[in-house]
Amino acid sequence: MDAPPVKLSELLRHPDDLDKIPALKLEFTRKKAAVDSQLRGGLRDQLETTQAGMNGITDGQKTLQAIRDEMMKIDTLCSESQNMIKDFASINLVSQAHRNFGAVETMVENLQTFNDRLNRVENMLREDEEDKENMPNLLAVHYELTQLRNIRDDAMEQIQRADDPSLQSTLEDYFSRLDDAIDWFDEHVGLIALNMINLLIADNNSLVVRLAIIVEAEEKSDQRVEALQEALKDHKEMATRFQSITDGAKTVRGYKEKFLKAIAVNCEGQFAEVREEFLADPSKLEKTMRWYFNDLNAVKQGMVSLMPKKWKILKTYGDIYHQQMHDFLVGMIDDPESSSANTLEIINWPEKYYKKMRKLGFPESELKPHVIDNREQDLVKDFRQLIIKFLDEWIDRIFAQERRDFADRNVEGSNLDTDEYGYFRTKNLVDMWRMLREQVDAAGNSQRTDVAEGVIDAMFLRLRSRQQSFQKMLEDEAARFEADKVPELEGFQALQDWLIATANDQMACIDDNEEEGRFAYLSSFKQKFEPLVTPQYMERAENEISLLSENYIDLSTWCLNKFAKLVIAVDFRTVMPTFFTPKWYETTAMKQMIITLEEYVGDYQQVLHHSLVDVFIQILADELLVQYLMSVRNKGAKFRRTDPFQDKIFNDVSTAFEYFRSLPNADLSNEITQSWRVTEKFLDLLTASKDAVPDVFQEFKTSYWDLQITWVEAVLRSRDDFERSMLNAVKARAAQMDVVRGAETIMGKVK
Repeated sequence: MDAPPVKLSELLRHPDDLDKIPALKLEFTRKKAAVDSQLRGGLRDQLETTQAGMNGITDGQKTLQAIRDEMMKIDTLCSESQNMIKDFASINLVSQAHRNFGAVETMVENLQTFNDRLNRVENMLREDEEDKENMPNLLAVHYELTQLRNIRDDAMEQIQRADDPSLQSTLEDYFSRLDDAIDWFDEHVGLIALNMINLLIADNNSLVVRLAIIVEAEEKSDQRVEALQEALKDHKEMATRFQSITDGAKTVRGYKEKFLKAIAVNCEGQFAEVREEFLADPSKLEKTMRWYFNDLNAVKQGMVSLMPKKWKILKTYGDIYHQQMHDFLVGMIDDPESSSANTLEIINWPEKYYKKMRKLGFPESELKPHVIDNREQDLVKDFRQLIIKFLDEWIDRIFAQERRDFADRNVEGSNLDTDEYGYFRTKNLVDMWRMLREQVDAAGNSQRTDVAEGVIDAMFLRLRSRQQSFQKMLEDEAARFEADKVPELEGFQALQDWLIATANDQMACIDDNEEEGRFAYLSSFKQKFEPLVTPQYMERAENEISLLSENYIDLSTWCLNKFAKLVIAVDFRTVMPTFFTPKWYETTAMKQMIITLEEYVGDYQQVLHHSLVDVFIQILADELLVQYLMSVRNKGAKFRRTDPFQDKIFNDVSTAFEYFRSLPNADLSNEITQSWRVTEKFLDLLTASKDAVPDVFQEFKTSYWDLQITWVEAVLRSRDDFERSMLNAVKARAAQMDVVRGAETIMGKVK
């Protein structure tokens, strides 16, 4: 089966993939050349076949015209010969009278012996009824019935010419018993035709051959009748002259058609049994179809030599059985009682079916129509969409439950769970990944990579969408607290718990512990679907896995950042506006905030994933530093030369350093204190002389390339000796500098 076409957008997903274009071009050129070659060969064969057919039609027309010409010559010679013989009219009249007398004598004798002959036929039928396995009188009965039928047909034809309805009714009554005998005989023939395969298996070749003889004789009789009927239709005047030589059957009896119908009926009956078994257990489709191939094999091995060659009995059986298989499978696809499991088995059946048929001598190209009308791709798509539909329903249900849990979080425990390490976790993550694995199993059961790959693609998309939805849920709720729209801060601590739990969830998705053989959800998910997809797809899936991993890290970091911003916006709401204002000198706001941060770290470090604890502290420290530096924009913020602002800033920074240097992780402590040393540059901007400000700015900008000029302007404006010339000089110096960009610094966050 051909692999589904790959879209160009899937082949060229990344800039690096542009390097593949020459190779792809060569590959597509090669494939196009192969297809063009096949098309040219097919077109040539089709033209040759068409030409041969047209030549055959032309030859046939010539032959038909020659026969007509010969018939006309015979008729002409017959007419001319009558004039050549003396007294031909008298001789012809006497000859005709003699023939009529002989025909009447024969008819009388036939009518007189009719009932006796019919009695013998009935006795033979009765004997065959008692020995249905052998039916020794089958040929004799057929011969006698054929003769009796001909007698009846001749008599009825002559009565119809006489145009006497009363005599016709009398004859019909006289011949009525014959119809019963014919029906009886037809039952025997039908019984044999329905059991042809069983007779072959039982090695009852004699009965099979006798049936073939009967059907072949009837086929020839029907062909003769059809030919005469055609001649009568086209040459009525000429045909009436030869009515005396039209002895035998007068109508088509159709035994060949009945024989073929019996084959189809027998096959159809077996498919009816298969339907019930298939509905009950879809996995047994191949097992329940064994009879199908056994029948065809029996025909191939045992029946071909017993039937007339012109029948091509193996092909005949193959065509009938194939049509029945097609009707059965298409019917099951559209059957409201069939399930997705039935459809799945049907999708996978054609490949096995055609393979078995090839072994029996039936090329796929000769089996028409396609066994399921080439609906594989549509069925695969429908089956894939069914799995995705269940996937979406599950994800929607899980997220709806998570929204309810989040809305009802203002209870003890914040509607959260804890894992074996004591880390906060949301309640539904385990269920979601279990559901994903179950849907992967469902896709895997299809035994089709196109189904599995389509479902996995949908899962990647849903996982990304879930991250976005979860983040938006938390963002919308956090915005209410940041905007001070929640009375008495109801649910605030629970929101913080959910942020921590969500960050933990993200780490549970990607944090592998290979030493203990414990793999995160995403790695387990990858291991689950990897055997079900192609290596080519797996290359693309690796990119999706990497992207998801990065998104999980981003979301966990976002949760911790949002936690820090909420601390500033809610816990420090009344404190932050006082920095660098006259009230600042009178308070110990920094000490109070450091104590609060220390309490948060102490409260959450046991319930936060171990790999996030240091990140959490770093984010809190950075957010505090950013907000501290941005406080120059506070209403009333002013640095007067006469005020001890240098000592106050030094005291604030020292308070922060005292806590940061006490952290157990020395590397983290050093990193945070180094970040906070930016306050020295801040202080230099505040204390430098007016003339030295551009140099101080240049040094600051060189160390922190992403220093914002708007923030520098705010700092300068907060000086009590600010002049416009200072700002102009800084801007001029900024225009002269050739800044080398690098990694983001803390000043990139200070606006």
